[in-house]
Amino acid sequence: MEGNYDYDVVIIGAGPGGYVSAIRASQLGLKAAVIEKDRPGGVCLNMGCIPSKALIHQAEVFRSIDDLRKMGVEVDTSKFDYGVVYKKSRKAADMLSKGVNFLLKKNNVDLIEGTAVLKSPHEVSMDDGRTVSGENILIAAGSSPRVIPGFEFDGDRVLSSDDALMLQELPEKLLILGAGAIGVEFAHIMNAFGVEVHLVELMDHIIPLEDAELAAVLDRSFKKRGIKIYTSTKALWAKLSGAGAVAQLEAADGKKMEIEADKVLVVIGRAPNTQGLGLENVGIETEKGFIPVGDYYQTKIGSIYAVGDVVASPLLAHVASKEGEITIEHLAGKNPVPRIVKEEIPSAIYCEPQIASFGYSETRASEEGIPFKKAVFPYRGAGKAVAVEKSEGMVKVLYDPETSEIIGAHVAGTDATEIIHEILLAKSSELLPANIAGMVHAHPTISEAVMEAMRVAEGWAIHI
Repeated sequence: MEGNYDYDVVIIGAGPGGYVSAIRASQLGLKAAVIEKDRPGGVCLNMGCIPSKALIHQAEVFRSIDDLRKMGVEVDTSKFDYGVVYKKSRKAADMLSKGVNFLLKKNNVDLIEGTAVLKSPHEVSMDDGRTVSGENILIAAGSSPRVIPGFEFDGDRVLSSDDALMLQELPEKLLILGAGAIGVEFAHIMNAFGVEVHLVELMDHIIPLEDAELAAVLDRSFKKRGIKIYTSTKALWAKLSGAGAVAQLEAADGKKMEIEADKVLVVIGRAPNTQGLGLENVGIETEKGFIPVGDYYQTKIGSIYAVGDVVASPLLAHVASKEGEITIEHLAGKNPVPRIVKEEIPSAIYCEPQIASFGYSETRASEEGIPFKKAVFPYRGAGKAVAVEKSEGMVKVLYDPETSEIIGAHVAGTDATEIIHEILLAKSSELLPANIAGMVHAHPTISEAVMEAMRVAEGWAIHI
């Protein structure tokens, strides 16, 4: 690239959108720098995806104690220390953060510590007074837990997801406001360790962005485990009370109730980190807090791009990374396919049972007038699921009734977050249910449930 700039691309933020973009830039011969005010890896690696999955793993290990007892093994849990669980989650995050740092160095990417503010279309000013210039600037500043009036975080009794990840002692009773992906994952974790969990959701079913039939599977499982679920319920206010907090809830029929808990976890979504970036200095205006972008994630200013949680696409780490790759490949003249196809973005929720999906749900297809047929195969029909005592769940595939094109898939059950990709690969490769139905699958595997669902679509399922 031409120009007297410090870098070909300056990236604000070292999360999944930022550090992946920087490494891809280096691979394509561009000189890149990443500016980060905290630790490399961003929220996902340090305060989100990775530590939460470490906690989930430990929770599932702890839950397996019941299986050992059923085999006659005596297990003494009196010395259980949740602080050890916490330390394991931090160790995983620390290890991977150091790994990102290593990868940046390996790829000759400069990591600049500090806070950056846009100064001009090609410059950012640092909090230490420095100015860093780039032929292009990529904003990958991520997001933060959304705050709602009346439920402001205090880090002690009213918690954000960040606060919950940093707990070193378990509460006896936890009230969770928001039953999206983060809410149900924390419900799973806390319930596994013996915490009394109350889960509140404003919409008419938990995980409201997912297929209602899958949500029902998770709902039944949670209730069986003793998790109290309140759907179509609004949280009106919360206040500190004694050593804990109390929240007032209002059901759809107007009936109000108060629930007192040791801690209230508020996870009603995330807000883009677009404040304080200096967008006004370059004439960029946000829409509902997000930065408007074009097909290659360019803003209205030709040299400035934005990816990840600061743009109006699904707030997912893998989306941020892919958007960053597309942006950098565009800058390098590699002519990538523009944008990510919304219907080919996988969603993954790591509770028990797991939930995974992509594409159209029945509700969305019906609302948009898109014709579809569905094929459903229950996990209980898959030998592996029965053998490992994980027969709760299903594979659901939606497809075009005329062309048989796959338009969506939804999986609830063990390993759902892994096996969803077989169906997604088929869709992105323009394969049809018949192709998977006729493919030899190893036996016994959970993936056989995918094969059988495709055979349902073709009218010749064997194990149902």
